[in-house]
Amino acid sequence: MLRARPEVLVLLGILLTLLLDPTGGQDSFSLTWEVQRYDGWFNNLRHHERGAAGSRLQRLVPANYADGVYQALEEPLLPNPRRLSNAATRGSSGRPSGRNRTVLGVFFGYHVLSDLVSVDKSGCPAEFLNIHIPPGDPVFDRDQSGDVVLPFQRSRWDPETGQSPSNPRDLTNEVTGWLDGSAIYGSSHSWSDELRSFSGGELASGPDPAFPRAAQAPLLMWTPPDPTTGRRGPRGLYAFGAERGNREPFLQALGLLWFRYHNLWAQKLASRYPLWGDEELFQHARKRVIATYQNIAMYEWLPSFLQQTPPNYTEYRPFLDPSISPEFLAASEQFFSTMVPPGVYMRNASCHFQMVLNEGFGSSPALRVCNSYWIRENPNLNSSQAVNQLLLGMASQISELEDSTVVEDLRDYWPGPGKFSRTDYMASSIQRGRDMGLPSYSQALQALGLKTPRNWSDLNPKVDPQVLEATAALYDQDLSRLELLPGGLLESHGDPGPLFSTIVLDQFVRLRDGDRYWFENSRNGLFSPEETAEIRSTTLRDVLVAVTNVDPDTLQPNVFIWQNGAPCPQPQQLTTEDLPPCVPLTEIHYFEGSGPGFGITIVALCCLPLVSLLISGVVAYFRGRERKKLQRKGKESVKKEAASDGVSAMEWPGPRERGYPVTIQLLPDRQLQVVDRRLSVLRTIQLQPPQQVNLILSSNHGCRALLLKIPKEYDLVLLFNSQEERGAFVQHLRGFCENWFLGLEVAEMSEYELFRKAVTKEQRERILEVFFRHLFAQVLDINQVDAGTLLLDSSQKVREALTCELSRAEFAESLGLKPQDMFVESMFSLADKDGNGYLSFREFLDVLVVFMKGSPEDKSRLMFTMYDLDGNGFLSKDEFFTMMRSFIEISNNCLTKTQLAEVVESMFRESGFQDKQELTWEDFHFMLRDHDSELRRTQLCVRGGGGGVGDIFKPNITSRVSFIARTSEERAGVPPPRLYTEALQEKMQRGFLAQKLQQYKRFVENYRRHIMCVAVFSAICAGLFVERAYYYAFASPPSGIAQTTFVGIILSRGTAASVSFMFSYILLTMCRNLITFLRETFLNRYVPFDAAVDFHRWIAMAAVVLAILHSAGHVVNVYIFSVSPLSLLACIFPSVFVNDGSKLPQKFYWWFFQTVPGMTGVLLLLVLAIMYVFASHHFRRRSFRGFWLTHHLYILLYVLLIIHGSFALIQLPRFHIYFLVPALIYMGDKLVSLSRKKVEIGVVKAQLLPSGVTHLEFQRPQGFEYKSGQWVRIACLALGTNEYHPFTLTSAPHEETLSLHIRAVGPWTTRLRETYSLPAGDSSAKYPKLYLDGPFGEGHQEWHKFEVSVLVGGGIGVTPFASILKDLVFKSSLGSQMLCKKIYFIWVTRTQRQFEWLADIIREVEENDRQDLVSVHIYITQLAEKFDLRTTMLYICERHFQKVLNRSLFTGLHSITHFGRPPFERFFCSLQEVHPKVQKIGVFSCGPPGMTKNVEKACQLINQQDQAHFVHHYENF
Repeated sequence: MLRARPEVLVLLGILLTLLLDPTGGQDSFSLTWEVQRYDGWFNNLRHHERGAAGSRLQRLVPANYADGVYQALEEPLLPNPRRLSNAATRGSSGRPSGRNRTVLGVFFGYHVLSDLVSVDKSGCPAEFLNIHIPPGDPVFDRDQSGDVVLPFQRSRWDPETGQSPSNPRDLTNEVTGWLDGSAIYGSSHSWSDELRSFSGGELASGPDPAFPRAAQAPLLMWTPPDPTTGRRGPRGLYAFGAERGNREPFLQALGLLWFRYHNLWAQKLASRYPLWGDEELFQHARKRVIATYQNIAMYEWLPSFLQQTPPNYTEYRPFLDPSISPEFLAASEQFFSTMVPPGVYMRNASCHFQMVLNEGFGSSPALRVCNSYWIRENPNLNSSQAVNQLLLGMASQISELEDSTVVEDLRDYWPGPGKFSRTDYMASSIQRGRDMGLPSYSQALQALGLKTPRNWSDLNPKVDPQVLEATAALYDQDLSRLELLPGGLLESHGDPGPLFSTIVLDQFVRLRDGDRYWFENSRNGLFSPEETAEIRSTTLRDVLVAVTNVDPDTLQPNVFIWQNGAPCPQPQQLTTEDLPPCVPLTEIHYFEGSGPGFGITIVALCCLPLVSLLISGVVAYFRGRERKKLQRKGKESVKKEAASDGVSAMEWPGPRERGYPVTIQLLPDRQLQVVDRRLSVLRTIQLQPPQQVNLILSSNHGCRALLLKIPKEYDLVLLFNSQEERGAFVQHLRGFCENWFLGLEVAEMSEYELFRKAVTKEQRERILEVFFRHLFAQVLDINQVDAGTLLLDSSQKVREALTCELSRAEFAESLGLKPQDMFVESMFSLADKDGNGYLSFREFLDVLVVFMKGSPEDKSRLMFTMYDLDGNGFLSKDEFFTMMRSFIEISNNCLTKTQLAEVVESMFRESGFQDKQELTWEDFHFMLRDHDSELRRTQLCVRGGGGGVGDIFKPNITSRVSFIARTSEERAGVPPPRLYTEALQEKMQRGFLAQKLQQYKRFVENYRRHIMCVAVFSAICAGLFVERAYYYAFASPPSGIAQTTFVGIILSRGTAASVSFMFSYILLTMCRNLITFLRETFLNRYVPFDAAVDFHRWIAMAAVVLAILHSAGHVVNVYIFSVSPLSLLACIFPSVFVNDGSKLPQKFYWWFFQTVPGMTGVLLLLVLAIMYVFASHHFRRRSFRGFWLTHHLYILLYVLLIIHGSFALIQLPRFHIYFLVPALIYMGDKLVSLSRKKVEIGVVKAQLLPSGVTHLEFQRPQGFEYKSGQWVRIACLALGTNEYHPFTLTSAPHEETLSLHIRAVGPWTTRLRETYSLPAGDSSAKYPKLYLDGPFGEGHQEWHKFEVSVLVGGGIGVTPFASILKDLVFKSSLGSQMLCKKIYFIWVTRTQRQFEWLADIIREVEENDRQDLVSVHIYITQLAEKFDLRTTMLYICERHFQKVLNRSLFTGLHSITHFGRPPFERFFCSLQEVHPKVQKIGVFSCGPPGMTKNVEKACQLINQQDQAHFVHHYENF
């Protein structure tokens, strides 16, 4: 290997230095010598990093870690550091140095150390070697709690070390490892620039030229709080090259000394060389100061410290490693600590030692060390003269004895870390030694070739035996376990012991000989021999004299040693008794005062959904009012005029119920009528003579109450506004009674007694409940005990109930009908045998027995008698017509009089009675001859007074079976398989467990694809959660965040990944055009595209749950971060926090409201609360526009999500990883929709159909292709261009126009109906135009893929099938080749009124259906019980009408009308028989969830058989 010549290396160093421009200015090129870099780099041209800031410490002895790599030795392997500190270093102060070393030498040593090495910066991730304080410690555990722990954070280490026993952890030196004045000029170019004034080559000064500028940003000066006063901030601290140069006034004074010395030299050079610029002046002054500093440290201070003279300098040795060793740091720093006195004198040039002022203590002879740490604006040091006095005082004061004793100012009152204001300096130093992996005392001696003591007494004969014994006891008398720090202190007395002396001398020699810029190196071109000689003759005394301008005779020649006879001897050796006491330990509670605010903030965030709910409630209320107003406006108002003698009052319903306003009307025919505000009749009271009208008036409380006793009914209690109004009503009632020959008896009592005497409606209902229970008990032969649970004293109540009689209104209510219904009048008149207007228990029982136990003949005779109105024993046509009218009433009068007359005539004609005008009972029963089985099962459905009586005693009825088919085979006489279509009632399994298991099984079978998609999506989300949680718990780059907030970071990061994925891919569920396209592909077999909206809701709900957990995790994080020290936060958030020693973390509100992630997080919670509440089913039904508007906050949501994750507090932004692809797809889908939306489409025809249905027919856009069963979104320009609503197309694809049938169920659809309702006769008006978006696909469009399809619609859910039916008939009429050969259309509806608007469509299908492709069945569910008398008669009439006229009695269609619910399972079984060769049958249902579940259940049950397979597609609304 070639060796480079030294001259070449020097030239290379000059070139590198000039290229890197260390001076920062063009004047640097006028310098004739190589300028030394500030950061220590390129001092050694072979090993550029040696001595550089940030380089690792170089060990003299192998590391001693617990695991050999990085884990520090701790208890119980080594003693407790606080116990060791007390045992080895505790002692009294006031013993002078054995060598008369001065205090100035002690703090000059600290200054040299700050220039050479700094390992105070905490490492990241944060690791702690906390100091456990022994219970009852007099300083740190005065309360004897036993749980005091002083935090100790391990120092920063080189990340390339600590990986194996051969590469153990090494700490890094944060400053340059050279005697290069870095404590004066800083260890970086930028730091030096901040210290410079850039004028005259001087360092920048503050208002006083003798002081540098104040510490301020961007300088990262260490600014911890004053442990004495708690004062914080940079005010009162100065900008030095050393980060901790303001630790105490004594170290600060030396920094000021060198600051002034540099400026003094700059001024000298400026006067000597007036043409030099700032850079030349600064670099020459810096060069001279550094050289002087090197000379004093090496040749004046070091010999006084070690009492040894270093060997003479020979030459620069480039192969010598000058790196600082951790052993040197420990040896020098700990030896200095033994010499620090409890106080420091101040004197002037005339040897007068000054008294100093102490806050709260008065004056004292010296500055107390423990009360001077990080002091701000010390009143004793507020001028350059005072600083001079402190320097002179330190030069005259003798330090403490060089032994193992350390004064309490360091041992007990050193500035503390974290929330503690104080700590133990010696215990911390011991922990620092363990952190650095220092060897034991014996290992160090052996490695350095020094003599090893054989036992404890060989350590040092001058050591106090008690100290030695206590220390040995802590190490269990094992000398091999004794650590380097306590061992080195114990061997020292008067001078450093052999170990410390060897380590320190070796370090300084290596620093001198390995420094290319050393002032004695003649090859670096820095100084001439004359200048070198001048520097060698300069002492610190010369520097002090030059700076302070004092007489040289006031200082001894060597200011580091005070000799006898030297000027200005100290008054006495200071002790703690002569000084003010140290301010004791205080503990900072980071969260103190923040608890209430933190709680209020969390509660406020939790209340965001409540606030949103309140707002939505207000919006829904006003929208509800608007909706009601529209509904009222759209209806014809039927007004009832109140009688002229109507009186207003408040009716009192009972003691625990609220009264309501009513109007009392006295009507002809002896009727008293009670109506409400809307003039709806609440009650009619029939007064019959010789009935006595009993009236009771209240006699107190304003005499406003009135009680009208009504026999056999509940009483009427009225409250009037005043006694005068009540009197007027009584007078009016008296005249009414006289007019109709009714007796009136008036009594008075107190209002309280009046209320007690009144029989309320609630009491009457309890009486009727007992009435009906015993009534059914007798009819059904039920034990009287089972008739109802009665009280012990209920015999009287039973007698009262059995003697009571039912009014016409109560009888009608028990049947679920209105009192004025014809059926009620007929039945009531038949049962009321005594004609008193009431039904007794026996009268009701007689009728009920016939219906419950009577034969078909008994029931037909009863009906015959009921409607034999004139009682002549014959039933005329008019009476038969009246009977039928009473039956039709329960179906909302679905037939007109003409239609009903036609039915009656056809029934007479079919039975052969067309020539008869009257029927005997035999004739009437003959007409019902084919329906004996129906009559046998016919009953009277009685609800009962208490609600539920009929349900309790209703017998288990089995539905009858009938088969209806109208096929060509049947007409040809061939008995084909018959289609089962008869209505039935579904029976539920009684066992709760069996029912739940069945529901679970049904759910799994019905939602296989859904479950699979949800499982895959959930697995991805769970995987993202686990991956992020694992990453931050175990695999993330070390920052300490997992150790700080393990639960919080796992919860917040894991949920963040899942929520990011969910909120990104939820966009795909709204890509309607993409879904429409994909459902036509093979993917539709595996992905339920029709459930996109349901999946959207599911993702949204899961995402909001995870968002809440994410917020909860951050609440935990915020709390922990609010109570964590700044050193810890600086590791976790290096881009946000800088550990400057200020300790206090940010308050909780800073995290919530003053950071970008916090503020956007709060806004996200607000946006989510608004979106989710307004998207709820309850609110969406009341204000779709509110839902639509608030849901467009999704744009703001995604903006906030992007910003929220982009601040990169913990990790780099990741949201775009999930968001980019779905966002691009969604934007493309949106662009497709926007291309259609803004095309105005004219409405060709608008028609208002019954049942609130609006039929719109509008132009078909060019190129608009769709399939039957698809849906579109429309916006009406007259109602707003941005509010779109979805509706299914009812037009067929072959039609030239598009059509919709829209039912008015909300404000928008109601306004739409109004918008398209033109005034009568105005045919020239133009309809408002529409915006159209679509078409969009759903499962119903696949009907043509099956040879046989079943369409099941519930209520308005029939709309998708209108288009399908028309499309099928059209294609068949053209002879198109279709796979579908047969369609069964089933519509389940509550009342036939709901399909009036569809009648024309079905009729058109029936007329064009030449090939009998469509079979229509309509099921009406809103009727009385299946075998109620009225329903049975309706069934008979419907079947008769279907048989005779081949069309439905109710609809006029050929389709069959049934009463009840469709028997899906049996219907599907019969389909397999009717179509035995069909392998797959498609079932398409749309309607309420209950109906679609029943269809799905039937399909699953049938699919268990080895026959045709039913494929179910459904949609709920």
